Amino acid sequence: MSGLDEEQLGELECCVAELLEEPWDKGEGRPRELTLREALVVTCGYLRQNIVEDVWADIFDVDQSTISRYITFLTPLVEKATDEDRPTAEDAAEATRDAIALVDGTLWPCWSWDGERKLWSGKYKTTGHGSLIVTNLQGRITFVSEPVTGNQHDMEKLKGSDVEKILKKAGGVFGDKGFIGTDYITTPIRKPQCRQLLQWEHEWNNQVSSYRAPVERAVATLKAWRILFTDYRRPLKTFKSSFRAAIGLYFFKESFA
Repeated sequence: MSGLDEEQLGELECCVAELLEEPWDKGEGRPRELTLREALVVTCGYLRQNIVEDVWADIFDVDQSTISRYITFLTPLVEKATDEDRPTAEDAAEATRDAIALVDGTLWPCWSWDGERKLWSGKYKTTGHGSLIVTNLQGRITFVSEPVTGNQHDMEKLKGSDVEKILKKAGGVFGDKGFIGTDYITTPIRKPQCRQLLQWEHEWNNQVSSYRAPVERAVATLKAWRILFTDYRRPLKTFKSSFRAAIGLYFFKESFA
C-alpha cells in the first residue's frame, strides 16, 4: 500500500524517527492509535494511491481525523527525510553534461479552488501545477523542477530556470512542440497554416518522437505516485510539501535499485 518494500519502509522509518523532536512511543500517557511504521504506511500510501482518508481509516480501524492528523504531521518529515535523494540542479547539470538530454512538461492536477485562476492550464483544460522533467536517452530521470501555477507555458517555465541551465550543458536536447523557439532544443516541425507537412517533415517529426519516447514513459512512471496524477484534494498550501515528498520517495526507491 505504501509503494515501499519492507527494507525501504524500515530505512524510511529510521530516517523519520531521527527527525522527531520526541519519541513516537513515549511509553507513558495515552498511546498513539498507530505505530510510526503504520502511520508511515498511511502517509506514503496516501501519496502513492491518493485514496480518500475515510478508506485509510477503515483499513486501520481509526477515525478519519486521526488519518488526517498523521498525514499532515508526517508528510513534511517524509519530505525532509528524502531531501538528499532528490537531485539538485548541480547534480543534474553534471549528469547531463555533454550527453543527450530529453525534456518534457507535465501537469500535476488539483481541485479548482475559488480565487486561484492561475492554476488553470489551457493546454490540459484543467487546474493544477506544472513542472519540467529532464531525463537521459534511457529514460532515467535526472531532474524534476519545482511546481509552478498551471497557466505557465513550458517555455515560460523554462526561461531562466534551473532546467534551462541544465539543458544548456547537454550535448543535445530533444523536446516537444512546446519548446519551439529555443536554439538548443531539437523539436518537431509545426504544421504551417498554409500547407500540409512535406514527407521529409513527417519523417523528421517521427524521428524526434522516437527519441522523445523515453521521457514520456518516465513521466508516466513518476505518476505512479497517484498524488501527482489525480486531483490533489488536501489544502492548497500543503501541495508543495506533498509534491516534494512524492518526488523524494520516487528517488528514494530508485536508490535501492
